[in-house]
Amino acid sequence: MSHIRKQTIAGLMVGSCFTVKRKFEESEVAAFADMTLDYNPIHFDDRFVATKGLRSKICHGLLVGSMVTEVGGQIGWLASGLSFRFKKPVYFGDEITCTITITELDIKNRAHAEAIFQNQDGEIVLTAQLTGRIPGESGIRVLKQMVEEGDPTNKLHAD
Repeated sequence: MSHIRKQTIAGLMVGSCFTVKRKFEESEVAAFADMTLDYNPIHFDDRFVATKGLRSKICHGLLVGSMVTEVGGQIGWLASGLSFRFKKPVYFGDEITCTITITELDIKNRAHAEAIFQNQDGEIVLTAQLTGRIPGESGIRVLKQMVEEGDPTNKLHAD
């Protein structure tokens, strides 16, 4: 079972923290562009990149921001809001560490969290604020049953 799902079953609270890492490659940017139809030349054309003063082509900000969905999906977080602040470009080959911390949680399982995204040099490239609902008691019971069944729909169950 994923360590995030295991922590969710054990109980989430203010201060619960999750970290995921991912290296972004040019092929993923191309696939993301095909899914979103975002063909901004900043991701594809060195001539255009030069007009922006960047050293090379960059990843889509929302592709990088999508790292929050790995954590949210393992928790069973039902998102109601996401707010991103793009601080620095993410270049092909950069390894990004995303750390999400629950900052507020009420008795109705409504939660707030902050996400900090850092590149391999420790620079903050993106921040985000998240709101939504985490699983209540019945949701936790179902997650536990799913795990006991081998969590067959979760491709991250073995991390």
